[in-house]
Amino acid sequence: MPKFAANLTMLFNEVDFLDRFALAAQAGFKGVEYLFPYAYPKQQLADRLKQNGLVQVLHNLPAGAWDKGERGIACLPDRVNEFRDGVGKAIEYATALGCKQVNCLAGVAPASAAYEKLRETLGANLKYAAGELKAAGIRLLIEPINTRDIPNFYLNTTRQTLGIMADVGADNLWLQYDAYHMQIMEGDLAHTIETNLARIAHVQIADNPGRHEPGTGEINYGFLFGHLERIGYRGWVGCEYKPADKTQAGLGWMKDCAPQPAVA
Repeated sequence: MPKFAANLTMLFNEVDFLDRFALAAQAGFKGVEYLFPYAYPKQQLADRLKQNGLVQVLHNLPAGAWDKGERGIACLPDRVNEFRDGVGKAIEYATALGCKQVNCLAGVAPASAAYEKLRETLGANLKYAAGELKAAGIRLLIEPINTRDIPNFYLNTTRQTLGIMADVGADNLWLQYDAYHMQIMEGDLAHTIETNLARIAHVQIADNPGRHEPGTGEINYGFLFGHLERIGYRGWVGCEYKPADKTQAGLGWMKDCAPQPAVA
């Protein structure tokens, strides 16, 4: 089976955030990820990881005013200084938590902004962040997201994201591939992952429709997990889904979606 990391922003959200680490470990997860660590002291989070034998797999760069609907600022020309300050803050947290990769949310494209100006800003910000993170021994990830959940999000497809990565030309910049988002935007999950495996550092999962547990929708996760093993994916798989009920009640997917053998 792949190495699964519990997304604590979504999983076990029936309890206080700091109590979710223990529940994740008890459920058999070996790693955790979540959107942002910045509301908590670094040492407090590091202690929870150590107490529960968990690896901090991923967190995001600061992404603007999340509670007001912002979903990243990396493409916004008037927020460059704020973005660069956020890179430094992310490095501080990732270093303290032993986290080896952080994700950059590109942001929602303003209706009045020129596409090329947004692309230029995003590219320059990614180049800066990749360099700073590389010096700290941390990978930078970027992620395409579907426009149904986040209308006008700047990065929408694997092809678009890889094109920007090629323009930036940083060897420390990687693709975060979310199967839920890409099922909505482009489908063809297995082929896309295999074709671009050399540039994918992290995979996330949820089923569609509903963004619930694997096995509740149209994605054949038994096949997909087996496919990840067959093609040699060695990274983590982040479980970024919305439990249909209580988290513990839905964890049977780990057994039900066991990797399927290849078809002869």
